[in-house]
Amino acid sequence: MADATMDSSGSPPAGLFPASFAQRRLWFLDQMVPGSAAYNVPLALRLIGQLDVASLEKALRSLVGRHESLRTTFAEIDGDPVQIVASEASVVLGQSTMDGPAESEVEAALQAEAELPFDLSRGPLVRAQLLTVGPTEYVLMLTFHHIVADGWSMGVVVKELLEFYQAAKDGREPELPALPIQYADYAVWQRDWLTGERQEALLAYWRG
Repeated sequence: MADATMDSSGSPPAGLFPASFAQRRLWFLDQMVPGSAAYNVPLALRLIGQLDVASLEKALRSLVGRHESLRTTFAEIDGDPVQIVASEASVVLGQSTMDGPAESEVEAALQAEAELPFDLSRGPLVRAQLLTVGPTEYVLMLTFHHIVADGWSMGVVVKELLEFYQAAKDGREPELPALPIQYADYAVWQRDWLTGERQEALLAYWRG
């Protein structure tokens, strides 16, 4: 487990952010059952046609570079988790080739990848694996820990990954708007919002 310390003001050091309440819950569960893959979020995309692997690798790096949550790991300060956002993308595209086109082999490979655990303190908390099934058939497996992505996020991932890939192939800039906020900004807002009388009112409701 990675540890960190508070500064003299009692706040996390520069570069660290508080975990959201949802992240705190998932971090706690990970402390209870280390090495569990129960909160892995897998996504498999079947790709047909001539694949530009170099452009796909660039697209993955661009996707992770765009979203801070995909560059986030977690440390502990006085028993509480904090987010650490890396400045650079570190996702690596693993590659393997199936011996034959048997669907059972593909399913077994996807299942094995989905069941590999993550280390929340080390990361990265997203993995990418490209399976070559045939001369023009591939399966791209992306696996996220739920602490950095959810089911709704998968639609965003697919849309933006395709745009980054096409832009890399065409040698142009991707047509995606700048992100006004990142998830860490939301976590800070949430912690500031849920304080004082508002927090006490909600706690009283659930106690009741």
